[in-house]
Amino acid sequence: MSNNLDVTVIVPLYDEEESLPELMKWIASVMKKSKYNYEVLMVDDGSNDKSWEVINELKNQYGDALRAFRYRRNYGKSAALYTGFQNARGDVVVTMDADMQDSPEEIPDMYNLITKHGFDMISGWKKKRYDPISKTIPSKFYNWVARKATGIKLHDFNCGLKAYRNKVVKSIEVYGEMHRYIPVLVKQAGFNKIGEKVVKHQKRQYGKTKFGFERFINGFLDLMSVLFITRFAKRPMHLFGVLGCIVFLVGLASALYLGIRKIVAISHGLVLERVTENPYFYIALTCMVIGVVLFLAGFLAELISRSSTDRNNYQIDEIIE
Repeated sequence: MSNNLDVTVIVPLYDEEESLPELMKWIASVMKKSKYNYEVLMVDDGSNDKSWEVINELKNQYGDALRAFRYRRNYGKSAALYTGFQNARGDVVVTMDADMQDSPEEIPDMYNLITKHGFDMISGWKKKRYDPISKTIPSKFYNWVARKATGIKLHDFNCGLKAYRNKVVKSIEVYGEMHRYIPVLVKQAGFNKIGEKVVKHQKRQYGKTKFGFERFINGFLDLMSVLFITRFAKRPMHLFGVLGCIVFLVGLASALYLGIRKIVAISHGLVLERVTENPYFYIALTCMVIGVVLFLAGFLAELISRSSTDRNNYQIDEIIE
């Protein structure tokens, strides 16, 4: 197959032996119908079933249309996507889950939105979902919080079905569990044309979900992490320094108030408790200590940031010489 590929489909998977043959057949059918030069990258995230044996059988059947990578152990979806992104060769890169809940039939429309309408990224929106209410309601709340916090107007940040320009996936680094916030990483990398497309959500046919309720707790913590990284990674003093100064000044002002209040009372012959007997004195002292700690944290983070090897790692889109 030529290296001049139209589409790369990345499929991260973990224990999906039952769905892989049907999924690969479906993808190949859509690609053939649309006359795309394509490749499918399957990344086996340390499966415990026979997924890798199934992939080897599919390789014999589909040849160069299929490439695969296998992790020695389970690292998570973000790691699988990172490997796929680094090895993708298609002009448009599409990601989809292996559980048959994402439809390959959506790929041609997403491809056209990227290539003909100039989008950098298209995120799927499963407007009608076939998930239990215990999953859909927390998901809606999580997406609402993510929209408000990031300013990116998407309804489904965590939808596995997404499409990107190739240079977009080469410009971002997905790690930990940051796959939930890829749109934020894309925006941070300077790609602002992020669109959304309503996609069909399939009922799960095989296996069971690999994510439990803890995904929502982890999702909130990851949101805090990605917001800090995208806004203050190269200037941590702007966060910790400002917070430290504010908290310290509040504590200092409170302590001065208590001291002046005591002096005024003495000058007027009034009897007041000692400053150190007032509980507000210890609150003020605590604020001053916390303020100093926050400021020092910002100072140390700034030193680490300035010593980092990627402190001047900036994405250059085009060069004219």
